[in-house]
Amino acid sequence: MKLVFAGTPEVAVPALDALIASDRHEVAAVVTRPDAPSGRGRRLVASPVAQRAEEEGIEILRPARPRDEAFLTRLREIAPDCCPVVAYGALLPRVALDIPANGWVNLHFSLLPAWRGAAPVQHAVIAGDETTGAATFLIEEGLDSGPVYGVITEDVRPTDTSGDLLTRLAFAGAGLLAATMDGIEDGTLKAVRQPTEGISLAPKLTVDDARVDWAAPALRVDRVVRGCTPAPGAWTVFRGERLKLIQLRPTPDRTDLAPGEPAVGKNSVHVGTGSYAVELLWVQPQGKKPMRAADWARGVRIAPGERLGAAEGAADVR
Repeated sequence: MKLVFAGTPEVAVPALDALIASDRHEVAAVVTRPDAPSGRGRRLVASPVAQRAEEEGIEILRPARPRDEAFLTRLREIAPDCCPVVAYGALLPRVALDIPANGWVNLHFSLLPAWRGAAPVQHAVIAGDETTGAATFLIEEGLDSGPVYGVITEDVRPTDTSGDLLTRLAFAGAGLLAATMDGIEDGTLKAVRQPTEGISLAPKLTVDDARVDWAAPALRVDRVVRGCTPAPGAWTVFRGERLKLIQLRPTPDRTDLAPGEPAVGKNSVHVGTGSYAVELLWVQPQGKKPMRAADWARGVRIAPGERLGAAEGAADVR
């Protein structure tokens, strides 16, 4: 088939590579978000998908909106048989959905109908799911509600961050998307309607979602930190400033600390939760680089009675 691939971030590149490598399909163009400001200089930088397409000499379409007439006109001129999608980042209007003969087929990183929305992997980790996966489905105007072509499953490991899990799903899902294109092309694959039960939503996580509640059980604290790593980044407040929590681990044998109460050892920092304590491993103070938690604690010299997550200064962390 002639394909127009739609995607933007790094997580979409493995799927693009798989389709480029296929001897059954032609990637005629890619659709991606416009170049965006990046870094301290705020210079415009092309998306990872655009950079990969440029390396291969593939035409790049960067509409400000997918309903822009110039984009729609060019898409009709290309006349794709199908448009595979991975994390494109914009809603597709009906007029665009109707152009390819076999529609737009999305690779979504959950076992639909679970975790429909922008952050399925983060929500799966935070919820404590033991198994997740990826699905390919025909895009409709509803939120990730279209009929499903295929699925793969992936175990969620006890120490997985959302970044770890998403990387594995990106590569496994790339094969699923390529196989889905094969099945559509040869007519052996038919989309099946999603069940009406088991629907859950996965909206984009906000900064507030990533704030750790030390009164929550240790397992919940651990899941929030792992689910919000690398983005949006879990955090707490200490002395009125934001402290990013990069890595910690539950320590069930430590039950003597109140929620948010730190205990500094020679080479360790424990913090109490609503159940047992967690050990902080890596943190990032506001305006500084990531560091080992023990080094941070030695530097700030935590005084008796001080707590992580104290309310003072909370309004200053946005």
